[in-house]
Amino acid sequence: MRLIRRTAATAALASALLLVACSGETIEDPAAGGGDAGGGGGDGGGGDGGGMQIALVSKGFQHQFWQAVQTGAEEQAEEMGVEVTFEGPASETEIDAQLQMLRSAIDRQPDAIGYAALDPEACVPLYEQAEQAGIPIVEFDAPCNSEYSQNLAATDSIAAGALAAEHMAEIIGGEGKIGIVGHSQINSTGVERRDGFVNEIEENYPDIEIVDIQYGDGDHLRSADIAKTMISAHPDLAGLYGTNEGSAIGIVNAVQELGLPPGDITVVGFDSGAAQIGAIESGAMAGAITQDPMGIGRSVVEAAVAAANGEELEDFTDTGSYWYDAENLNDPEIQEMLYE
Repeated sequence: MRLIRRTAATAALASALLLVACSGETIEDPAAGGGDAGGGGGDGGGGDGGGMQIALVSKGFQHQFWQAVQTGAEEQAEEMGVEVTFEGPASETEIDAQLQMLRSAIDRQPDAIGYAALDPEACVPLYEQAEQAGIPIVEFDAPCNSEYSQNLAATDSIAAGALAAEHMAEIIGGEGKIGIVGHSQINSTGVERRDGFVNEIEENYPDIEIVDIQYGDGDHLRSADIAKTMISAHPDLAGLYGTNEGSAIGIVNAVQELGLPPGDITVVGFDSGAAQIGAIESGAMAGAITQDPMGIGRSVVEAAVAAANGEELEDFTDTGSYWYDAENLNDPEIQEMLYE
């Protein structure tokens, strides 16, 4: 199958990561594994210790996506001879903890800050503090509703959601009932991945009905419970779409725990990770949209350095979105976008 991509600009390609397949058994917490899964972060990059300081505050460490973003950021920092710190709350529901991390970053007075907003409104006063302190801010993955940021490096989530909808529609034959298990109705990625999917279905597939949209905060256990409830309420459900790693794995686990055969309900996911890769290989998931997390990490560091140097930046850097399934999983172009 050909590589399919929806993007507004050419995305930077990231380094290939090792793929680890999962079995067909019920999948455990996708947060398990490498990286600082408990939250926080460490010094990254190389530099000589006396150079430019960049503080990055992510949405969290619960999912392997953020660990891949950190890897990309640290590699770019080493190449550019700057130092980065990378931290985030333990989960993507801990808005107050993330705001405290941003506040602490401002107090440290780095040369620039990179921020991925969990709550686009709550961060506005802190952006004002950063502006008053003369600290430039660039963003990654999700913006704050402030005019102060110089650049956002992220996936075009509307386009990515539409791409997921196109493939869902194709697989289920253009008709039937489907549901959505979202990860957030607050931050922009959750809203836009949902809206891109919904708009594509409503505009182009009149014989497909979206019967329910619920939110599990990206938690695989909560998402599994939501998926079971949807399946029980709609026994003729043709498909379920999960808007991030935890949402998608929750759906897969729900289908397996209910004893439904692979493919009985078409599952379309978002992001990568060993759990989703294994689910696709086993047939439990039809396919998913992957981003370029290492490219996002590289881009935000590059933008932060440019902002610190007073350079003018474009408002948005689209890092791309890609469909992958069992047919194209091992294509070199796709492997470069996947992570364990």
